[in-house]
Amino acid sequence: MTTSDLLGETHELDLGGARIRYRDRGEGPPVVFVHGLLTNGLLWRKVAPAIADAGFRCLTPDWPLGSHEIPVPHADLTPPGVAALIERFLEALDLTDVTVVANDTGGALTQLLMTTSPDRVGRVVLTPSDSFERFLPPMFSGLSPLARVPGGTWVAIQALRWRWLLKKTDFAWLTKHPVPDHILDAYLLPSRRSAEIRDDLRRFMASVDNRYTLTAAERLPAFEKPVLLAWAPEDRHFPLWLGRKLAGVLPNAELKTIEDSYAFVPEDQPERLSDLVVEFMRAHATT
Repeated sequence: MTTSDLLGETHELDLGGARIRYRDRGEGPPVVFVHGLLTNGLLWRKVAPAIADAGFRCLTPDWPLGSHEIPVPHADLTPPGVAALIERFLEALDLTDVTVVANDTGGALTQLLMTTSPDRVGRVVLTPSDSFERFLPPMFSGLSPLARVPGGTWVAIQALRWRWLLKKTDFAWLTKHPVPDHILDAYLLPSRRSAEIRDDLRRFMASVDNRYTLTAAERLPAFEKPVLLAWAPEDRHFPLWLGRKLAGVLPNAELKTIEDSYAFVPEDQPERLSDLVVEFMRAHATT
């Protein structure tokens, strides 16, 4: 069984202007995962199987954020556009009372979903994520203006060629523990190899602006469904105060900490995260 097979059977879904590849494992109440920039569904390879084995249906899409393999040249890849893709994914599969589990940039997109199209969402789990004024976090804030410069995205992608640099900085301080080489390749090679994927990445990065997350934050108090904030106190990009700030504006949120992890909790502490997600879903199951 390959790493990808752990996530279940592979399907493709036409969402009108975008074809999305996703994997489907398990039966029961649906859980949809939302990864961030320059990762794909493999981010959840150690989380989704455990949740599926606990009695849930886990759907793990590759969202068009630079590590996907199907170009989407006609899709709206602004943050609201990608949030709308998530909503269309839920609609196309007729998923209701969904638990959305998100990380990093995917958390920002999920906050947009929570404030614009929440009808199919039953509960949300946010791990360290872009929020409020941090979209993107300071270390990566130059990516958006760089993407607006001709050739800028190529420069950024080339900088990620240096595996020794990624190892030395623990994948740019996103993971505390080593990420296997084949997973790094799955994240970074699609945009390096394909001009079309690189252009998708460019369009998203060029449109990133914290006005989206700041506007979402103003509307989050209206989202009264259960939210779990599974935060990593050691993370440098999305500090614990950011999780606490989210907990302060969400009316039905609980904050739990995950030790020995940076931003990519699904990479660093998948067992702890899986346990928290299953416990949360069972506590807030629809009767």
